Amino acid sequence: MVATSIVILAGGLGTRIGGNKALRALQERPLLEWVLQAMRPQADEVLISANAPPGIFAQYGCRVVADRISGHAGPLAGLHAAMMAATHEWIAGVPCDVPFLPGDLVARLHAAICGTTAEAAVAVIGGDRQPAVALYRTSVLQKLDAFLAGGGRKVGAWQDSLQWVEAPFEDAAAFI
Repeated sequence: MVATSIVILAGGLGTRIGGNKALRALQERPLLEWVLQAMRPQADEVLISANAPPGIFAQYGCRVVADRISGHAGPLAGLHAAMMAATHEWIAGVPCDVPFLPGDLVARLHAAICGTTAEAAVAVIGGDRQPAVALYRTSVLQKLDAFLAGGGRKVGAWQDSLQWVEAPFEDAAAFI
């Protein structure tokens, strides 16, 4: 497998659910633990994108990166900070609230992009793009900088500005 960093996007304010989503329990375990269990074996480095108080994620043993763009600019701001901090050429982004991600997610994203000139591979289920689940070449950081500087915030809109390929998945339940 190609050396890959993974960023778990956990930087949201959680205003709709009354707190940090990553720490909400599913079967008595925080959602973040479920995602970490699925992602750790698939990466050489796991980062957590979070704007929470320092130390809230310390027990998980991952480097935590905060947005460098002010104003809670959404998941792209978290991806941006993670790309700046990542130590590998590839970075996969996954949300913190998708506890059943496939154990071969990163390998399948790599397989979709391998041998192409695409800049990203995005998970697709039954023709529906899952924009928050994607693999990027970190060389797209300048494009992300420009998109964010221009006020862009939607992940799908930014992906549409890139050359991207679909990474098909059949198990929709894995992305709930």
